Amino acid sequence: MEILQRLLTATQVWEEAARFIRLFHRENPQAGDPGERLAAVREELAETGTYRHTAEELAHGARVAWRNSNRCIGRLYWNSLRVRDRRELTSGEDIAAECFEHLREATNGGRIRPTITVFAPDAPDRPGPVVWSEQLIRYAGYGDHPSVTVGDPRNRELTGALRERGWPGGPGTPFDLLPLVVQGSDDKPRWFDVPPDAVLEVPIEHPDHDHWSDWGLRWHAVPAISNMCLEIGGIHYPAAPFNGWYMGTEIGARNLGDTDRYNLLPVVARRMGLDTSSDRSLWKDRALVELNRAVLHSFDRAGVTIADHHTESRRFLSHMEREERRGRQVGADWSWIVPPISGSACPVFHRTYQDRQESPAYVHHPGAGDRARGRNLV
Repeated sequence: MEILQRLLTATQVWEEAARFIRLFHRENPQAGDPGERLAAVREELAETGTYRHTAEELAHGARVAWRNSNRCIGRLYWNSLRVRDRRELTSGEDIAAECFEHLREATNGGRIRPTITVFAPDAPDRPGPVVWSEQLIRYAGYGDHPSVTVGDPRNRELTGALRERGWPGGPGTPFDLLPLVVQGSDDKPRWFDVPPDAVLEVPIEHPDHDHWSDWGLRWHAVPAISNMCLEIGGIHYPAAPFNGWYMGTEIGARNLGDTDRYNLLPVVARRMGLDTSSDRSLWKDRALVELNRAVLHSFDRAGVTIADHHTESRRFLSHMEREERRGRQVGADWSWIVPPISGSACPVFHRTYQDRQESPAYVHHPGAGDRARGRNLV
């Protein structure tokens, strides 16, 4: 059973719990001396093999996990994360409903709010629920080969598995919403259609070229990661979807531009009349910039929160300076922090970082990748 891989020994849980409780009290002096809380946690562990975080501990742990996310450039506002405590929920149906409510609240009419919803943790006698979907919002990918995929090739395998399990599919556009796949604590994985009112999508248009609107390009407003486990003080919350807001390059350079995703650079180049006969014409670079301009322009026009990579790079260095003034070192993975376009024009490029692993944290547990692709779903 995978839960056995996720659970720690009682000694390990106590060591992690003690470390976190001391961190919580150190960063929240109003909570008082940690001794009494540590004694209560030790007693609860001895009786049940686990312990329950207070609401304040849960909220602080989730926020610190964001602060510790080495691959995230947008950590300046880590302490503003809204924490929705739904630890009493274990059924797939209830979890799906709360995931959709998470999207509605996080969307906030376009003024995106960083939000996390935390469901039941793993326990010695019962696994916590799991969201199989990589993100709460994903687009289908139809077809058996990348060259003929309609939609997002990243989700081709999951789309096929869902159709084998009875999902009828959407109308066959490049942007059909996939169902959310959830596995309750005492259940098999099930799929749930995402309600249209839970998803805000932005039509992608170019500020200078009207014909872009004819393509029907769009992207969803809220990037909500849903298949990572939140680990706080030795307790694992395998279902804890969370979101910030997009940085434009995530959509324009990666989701729409990568060759194994929507691969739109050749299409953009042809529409712009660029010479694609040689890489030396830099047609890919020019198309990439225009695609990213279109994304930023479209989100701004729609009144939806989005960051550009230059601003976010400066914010990240501000975050580092702020944390260092408080005596905390900031870990970072350079390959993720440096934006995928104009890297050397961003200040984060000209730094080195330590890829230190701290706790609390958001982590991928064994099998997360296979679940996100729908393997063993049927």
